[in-house]
Amino acid sequence: MNVNSLQTWPIPPAALPHTMLDLLPNGARVTVAGLVLVRQRPGTANGVIFITLEDETGVCNVIVWRKLYETYRRAVISGRMLRVTGRIQREGAVCHVIAENVEDISFMLDELLLSQTSRATEQP
Repeated sequence: MNVNSLQTWPIPPAALPHTMLDLLPNGARVTVAGLVLVRQRPGTANGVIFITLEDETGVCNVIVWRKLYETYRRAVISGRMLRVTGRIQREGAVCHVIAENVEDISFMLDELLLSQTSRATEQP
């Protein structure tokens, strides 16, 4: 991991790096954030949505139950970067976050792009 990339990346407040998820016990309440890599809504999953988030340290699997999806539908469908609060569910080596709250924080990506653009125009 490049230290310089951490200085420019918009680190969401109170979000746990994905590499630390393995250190927490089953059922622990956490907040994670990252870029949305994949959204899956298999026909056989009864409305459950699976989201894969990525931060600088790795990936995180998020499960959004149907009822919660109805509450946070817009963020789940259109968010490019999400902050999710929920509980760790561990089955063997597989770790998921069962979502309780989903927040679209895509605006942080836009701010990053704007700051990089302004820095590029300031340099001679």
